[in-house]
Amino acid sequence: MMAGHGLMWSNIYQPEKPKVKQRVDWKRIGALFAPYWRQQATVLVCIVVVSALGLVPGFVTARIIDVAIPRRDMIELAIDVGIILASALLSGAVGVLQGYLNSVVGEGIMRDIRTSLVTHLHRMPLHFFTGTKTGEIMNRVSNDVDNVDNVVTGTLTTIVTNVVLIVTTVVAMFLWNWRLALLSVVIVPLMVFPLGPVGRRMYQIRKQTREKRDEIESITQETLSVSGITLIKSFAREAYEHARFYRAGTRLMQLEIDLAMVGRWFLASVTAMVVVGPALVWLGGGWLAISSGLKVGVIVAFVSFIQGRLYGPAAALAGIQVQIVSALAVFERIFAYLGMKPEEYDPPGAIALPDVAGEITFENVVFSYEGTRDVLNGVSFDVRPGEVAAFVGPSGAGKTTIAQLVPRFYDPQSGRVLVDGHDVRTVTLDSLRGDIGIVTQETYLFHDTVANNLRYAKPDATDAELEAAARAANISDFIAAFPEGYDTIVGERGYKLSGGERQRLAIARVLLKDPRILILDEATSSLDYENEAAIQRALEVLMRGRTSLVIAHRLSTVVAADVIFVLDEGRIVESGRHAALLERGGLYSRLYRTQFKEPVSVATARIGYRD
Repeated sequence: MMAGHGLMWSNIYQPEKPKVKQRVDWKRIGALFAPYWRQQATVLVCIVVVSALGLVPGFVTARIIDVAIPRRDMIELAIDVGIILASALLSGAVGVLQGYLNSVVGEGIMRDIRTSLVTHLHRMPLHFFTGTKTGEIMNRVSNDVDNVDNVVTGTLTTIVTNVVLIVTTVVAMFLWNWRLALLSVVIVPLMVFPLGPVGRRMYQIRKQTREKRDEIESITQETLSVSGITLIKSFAREAYEHARFYRAGTRLMQLEIDLAMVGRWFLASVTAMVVVGPALVWLGGGWLAISSGLKVGVIVAFVSFIQGRLYGPAAALAGIQVQIVSALAVFERIFAYLGMKPEEYDPPGAIALPDVAGEITFENVVFSYEGTRDVLNGVSFDVRPGEVAAFVGPSGAGKTTIAQLVPRFYDPQSGRVLVDGHDVRTVTLDSLRGDIGIVTQETYLFHDTVANNLRYAKPDATDAELEAAARAANISDFIAAFPEGYDTIVGERGYKLSGGERQRLAIARVLLKDPRILILDEATSSLDYENEAAIQRALEVLMRGRTSLVIAHRLSTVVAADVIFVLDEGRIVESGRHAALLERGGLYSRLYRTQFKEPVSVATARIGYRD
């Protein structure tokens, strides 16, 4: 059902999307930094020490100009130069420590955010992933989190460093000569005043660039996957994809140009102020030197202070506005994802399922995907422990939806789904899904070894258990034929293997899990008859003693089921065994004869589920 219904649903249903309804939650940002407060405190001390040491060359330079050189005192000159060199070396050593601690904090916070984000996404409901592009999710997890490092080790450190530089410099200048200090700081407000409007415009453009990067990431993810590139080549759509990517890239380019140019006049004026300020100091200082005997070394020191420690940091703080905006946008996007409601793994009062027998009951279940008609409409049935129940019917009848309600991938709008008499909404998800094994039409394998793919079901499985599961799934000889055996890499999504080989590996994986309930969703529909027969033999082993729900289009695969439920437009219209349903002459009979063109008895059916 999913294959037929999924396209319609993806066009109509939009899952919960992260929406930023307010500014960044500063408490949450603070919580990220809290575990690293010791390192941050040490960084702050390092910044203050480096800033204080940076004042030393200015003061000593003034002494060299006003004392050592006029007196021709080489000892004084050597001492002053030695002080300058010592302060530079000590400042460099402290800077190395500061850089190390910055990296510890930045990388630690990145690790924490990335782990929290991925863990949270793992717990999101299935409908979030069916309605959200993989590229968009990947962009949040990779690019956005990577930008956090720039925020922590770059932006925040730059802000604190420049603020400390400005504060220590202004204090020192006023203590030394308040007249020159006033001349030095008089133009600083002109450098800071336009920050507000410029910052707001940068914020708007930056959010648009993030959205466009999501789109580009999604296009890249879709078209460069094995499935995507195969589709492109099979339809000869390379030119179309080039044009689509070029359009998205062009729009991003335009946004980045706008971002680079916004406030350019402001930055130009800041640069001009960096020249105007020293000129005022030279003018006022020169007048004070002529009229009241102010020493030249003091004027030189003040000019060096304002150029390197006042206007430079002020200009940097003005230019850092775009980085602050980017930082806020990054945190907003990450927190928006973290704020989305995950699956309720442990509902209030939930219990862990006791030893599962495998009875499955649907009581008047009504279900619809958001924005669509009812997919299931009053479905009721009961499957006893150990029975094989098959679900057949036209595409879109609701077969796969039934299979997805049992492990609680979705919850019904009304009615109940019960396992061993327990409503699945009242038990813990781990205990429910821990005893359910699923084999679908599209088997997913990791880009890893055969052994590791099998051990995904049972991490502590021994080599002997792996081999036993492979033998039961009729794939042990195939694996043994590989030069590296169970250490063979299967490739992206298992594409080094055929469809039948992937399916048999999936069956072996479920065998290792050893669940009490088995769901087979079109497990053989895409295979040729030879592979189907081999997999049916493996399924016979897998299904013994387990409650099995079998969804199938090929009715030849369900003729030996204990009970067959026939669905049409979300309702069970018939139920019974194969022979009885054929004799009844209803929908099942019509579907069967349409597939086989003539009646086929149970005795001549190729494959069954019982020995």
